[in-house]
Amino acid sequence: METKNFKEIIQSDQPVVIDFYAPWCGPCKAMTPILENLKSKLGEQVKIIKIDVDENPDIAVELEIRSIPTLMIYQNGEKKWKKVGLSSVDEMLSVINTLNKN
Repeated sequence: METKNFKEIIQSDQPVVIDFYAPWCGPCKAMTPILENLKSKLGEQVKIIKIDVDENPDIAVELEIRSIPTLMIYQNGEKKWKKVGLSSVDEMLSVINTLNKN
């Protein structure tokens, strides 16, 4: 993914969940069903994208991704939330629901 495309995607007024991962990362694989569950609960209220840090090192360096998985939520081009490690559906729902109320 090019940095330009990334910057366009995060401009969305709906929350954009970004999962920074690598295919060889065990905990990253555990995030996939959690994100699928989140998408099934929120549908079109949220965008979810996965960025492979090995294939996109420029974005990973720019955003200071030092460990994976790292999850971020952007809205209107601003980083609203970041967590290193696994996250739960409930935790992300809470953040997204707060953002959607504003």
